[in-house]
Amino acid sequence: MIPPELLRRFPFFGFMDDAQLKAVAMIADELSFEKGTVIVEAGQPADAFYLLIEGSVSYNFVVTTENDPSYSKEYYVGDFNPGEICGVSALIEPYIYTARLRADKPGRAIRINASSLRALCDRDLKFAYGLMRETAKSVMERLEYTRVQLVAAKR
Repeated sequence: MIPPELLRRFPFFGFMDDAQLKAVAMIADELSFEKGTVIVEAGQPADAFYLLIEGSVSYNFVVTTENDPSYSKEYYVGDFNPGEICGVSALIEPYIYTARLRADKPGRAIRINASSLRALCDRDLKFAYGLMRETAKSVMERLEYTRVQLVAAKR
């Protein structure tokens, strides 16, 4: 459990009332990590949703092949910075992470248990709507950033 006041500091949680903040705080903890720590692994069950408090986390797309199980190539896509969410696969079926997230430097994140968060959504549709709206905004910002990178790489 974390203090609800920690969540209040971040605009992402701004849609939540006091009861919703308390409910999320009850299923969250604070995660500290060192440089190089893999926080999320592509292809693994999405068991947590994260909000970065401090540090920097690289977002990497991982390519594998069925023909050669030892083949794995990682492509850097971008960075997550304090105040940004990551691990949104925890909210989207089939609940499998699609990227590798690795700490670029020591940092901290709020880690929210995914199954408990989905259960809160099932019980409170207003909460679910607000969470998905804020998540969609963050995903669209990430998509726009990625588009800009692709255009820049083509030049």
